[in-house]
Amino acid sequence: MNDFWIACGHHLLDRNDSGGLVVTDEFLKAYFVRPELMPPDDACDVERRLHRELLAEPRRAVAAGEVAGIADADARENWQFVLAFRDLLLRHATIEAAYLAMVRGGSNHLPPLFVNQLVHVILRNALDGCEDPFVLRAAELFFRTQRLMLHENAVLLGDAEVIGGTSPTPVLSLMSMLGAVHDVEVEVIDEDNAEHYWHRSDQFDMGLDLTAGRRGQAALATVITRWLSHLLGIDVSIEPLTELRDAKLTWYVGLDTDATVIGDRLWQGEALDEETNGRVLGLYRLTFADPTLVLEQVGREPVYLIMAMSAQKLVRLKPQNLLTGLPIRHLEAVT
Repeated sequence: MNDFWIACGHHLLDRNDSGGLVVTDEFLKAYFVRPELMPPDDACDVERRLHRELLAEPRRAVAAGEVAGIADADARENWQFVLAFRDLLLRHATIEAAYLAMVRGGSNHLPPLFVNQLVHVILRNALDGCEDPFVLRAAELFFRTQRLMLHENAVLLGDAEVIGGTSPTPVLSLMSMLGAVHDVEVEVIDEDNAEHYWHRSDQFDMGLDLTAGRRGQAALATVITRWLSHLLGIDVSIEPLTELRDAKLTWYVGLDTDATVIGDRLWQGEALDEETNGRVLGLYRLTFADPTLVLEQVGREPVYLIMAMSAQKLVRLKPQNLLTGLPIRHLEAVT
């Protein structure tokens, strides 16, 4: 069996009988030895003592006054965030339960970095045993910002951090054979190179073709299905659509902020202008295997999922919307 996403730290965690991820001291220590928390040579005694004692006892209680006593403002803020993150994990039986509590509570003050890392390791657990590199590459959209790449009429995405924000037009590596001038080359995953994903999975350097009717769209549908099954214990069918025609938009979920705004406009009966319509990258129809889980006002009507890019051609999925936005009772599979 191929391993993947080793850097997320899943090998440092335990699993309970329900398959949920259980925090270990080793997992917590991995955060305490991050460069942002390693005391520099000029660190104060309070910071050095806190770091030393937490490495020895990563679950020990830390009073607010201890952190307040750290002299360096940046170090103080770093410790506040990482301890809030640690305490969230320790309050719950599993990482999945901690994430669900955070997104349902609506009072998350953690930086996006921590939230994305939770999604990363939870998805690693949900996709354990997956042997399809296309599905794994599509899953990166859940915790890595993507940037649209231009190539004819294809919808191609590359990791925004890998591509960077300075390249005006990131293009495919095959374009180099055509004499194109560019700053960034991205190899898009396909049938010929898919096996390369296994040794590159932590590099996030392969592009994804999300053009309607191609394999990337179906792969993302599979990711959503596994995400909902793992965290909520529900079985759904998700069908990629090429366009939203004559659909009764009884219920919809925007998979990102831009898509939510677009969905609101469609629900209100507005016609989309050409620019807004061009920012819609994906449409999906979701149906529930067990209709009794669905709220009465929706009944047997399908739920539509909408994905869009920003005006800056960025895609930032919000997987928490799938957990809080579906018309179902609050459920969870992993506790």
